[in-house]
Amino acid sequence: MIRTLPLLLVPIFAIPSAARPEPQTRVTVEAKNGMVVCVSPPAADVGVAVLKKGGTAVDAAVAVAVAMAVTWPEAGNIGGGGFMMVGPPGQEPVCIDYRETAPTAARVDLFADGTVKAFDHRAAGIPGTVRGLALAHRKFGKLPWKDLVWPAVKLAEDGFVVDGALAGRLNWVLASAATTNAEFRRVFGKREGAEWQAGDVLVQKDLGRTLRAIAEGGPDAFYTADLAKLLEKEMKAGGGLITAADLAAYKANERKPVQTTYRGYDVYGAPPPSSGGVGLAEMLNILENFDLKSRGRWSPEVTHLMIEAMKRAYCDRARYLGDPDFVAPPGHLISKEYAKKLAVGINLVRATRGETLAPDIELGEGGDSTTHFSVIDRDGMAVSNTYTLENAFGSRIVVRGAGYILNNEMTDFNPKPGKTTRGGQIGTTPNLVAPGKRMLSSQTPTLVLKGGRPVLMTGSPGGRTIINTVACVVVNVIDFEMPVRDAVDAPRLHHQWFPDVVRFEGADRHPGLVAKLKTMGHTATVTGTKQGDAHTIWVDPKTGLYHGAADTRLDGKAAGY
Repeated sequence: MIRTLPLLLVPIFAIPSAARPEPQTRVTVEAKNGMVVCVSPPAADVGVAVLKKGGTAVDAAVAVAVAMAVTWPEAGNIGGGGFMMVGPPGQEPVCIDYRETAPTAARVDLFADGTVKAFDHRAAGIPGTVRGLALAHRKFGKLPWKDLVWPAVKLAEDGFVVDGALAGRLNWVLASAATTNAEFRRVFGKREGAEWQAGDVLVQKDLGRTLRAIAEGGPDAFYTADLAKLLEKEMKAGGGLITAADLAAYKANERKPVQTTYRGYDVYGAPPPSSGGVGLAEMLNILENFDLKSRGRWSPEVTHLMIEAMKRAYCDRARYLGDPDFVAPPGHLISKEYAKKLAVGINLVRATRGETLAPDIELGEGGDSTTHFSVIDRDGMAVSNTYTLENAFGSRIVVRGAGYILNNEMTDFNPKPGKTTRGGQIGTTPNLVAPGKRMLSSQTPTLVLKGGRPVLMTGSPGGRTIINTVACVVVNVIDFEMPVRDAVDAPRLHHQWFPDVVRFEGADRHPGLVAKLKTMGHTATVTGTKQGDAHTIWVDPKTGLYHGAADTRLDGKAAGY
């Protein structure tokens, strides 16, 4: 029984030292009627206010997501996309896929010669957030759309108080030589180049007008009206690819989640074009063949098994996964039989070399910013939502006159067809650029149910580390019965097949573990960066109380009532 309270190379989610916030108090918040856990304290408060007014978890999720476009511009967005897992009471969970899509003008070799960079208008995909939130609201909302968007309007137009975490991140991005967009600097810079300080007020008038239009006109205000013209104008001015026709054609999708069982729990994750649900299910299915608990959470044996499961799941991710409207993923990836076969192939005392897992893939030599939040309402409707701009502050391009930041999500496509390297660049066919295609994601918003009722809502930012971060949290809670606060705080590890390196977050707390992994043949490194930002809710099956744990690696708040 679970107890109550008392890791093109994508790196581990790095927080530059100059931008790290002061550590937050590590507490678990208990509530009976509703809970919101997210990176932005003002947005968490917005979400709880919606729950108190009788809104559903999806109502609160919409309000939180739009509010974070104002209060956490690094990743909160209306110019990006993501995935929302919804667990309605007494029903099977569903996934709202609002991943960005490639513009009609995009071509398979867009990134092949290296001229298109991350902070380039051509790196922007067609935003999906507004349509995705609207689809979720239409299916599972109760309160009027305008009421959910309006708090964000006021936060943008009237301004809000900047805390230390946001001040640090704004100062970091404005000090970067890569931040060249004049409109970005106008919107987020202080007068005469002064640095942001905790207690300052950030006002975003243009974004306020944009959100006001969306509040009053619904999603069509963003995709087919004057706001669409502003984005098309920005694209033409910067040599970008998105057209008004691309915007008008965008659709969010309702998809069936990836589902598996793990030691008596039902685990639901986002399906392709996210690799998160498949990757997590494959890892858990492999690990289920081993008695982890008896070995101990920080034993070399458990860490070795987790690394080996990660390697195999990420190898299959590269080999098979992409937009399901373009390539059908094989069903065997999440089968128990396939996992058992993979488990049998794991040497219990020796690391598997990455290249031996995929002899069919020719190998050559050769940052992101996402955010996650979790919500549950008094009726037990659960939401696990992850959305993104890709890099920190996306493309660092603000749409002139509209005030929002564009994503640079096109960089999530495989850049060079046929070129997969030991350094981590993937060039396999399923995730190559094509017009109208959704780029592969690692977002892993996850719902864990027991007896049909939600017990765990979690997810994380972190690029390719995301799936592994979520796996660590799930294993901590289910296998090792950690309280949710401890499960979130515990050190994390990451292996993504290539580079064939395991990165471990917690060597200071477990100093002998890395040395032991090396003797087993792992190339193991200690990372000074922090992996992920997993804002998590756990439901006590005995009392029904909601326990919210904001991840202290970045910032955040658990707010309940």
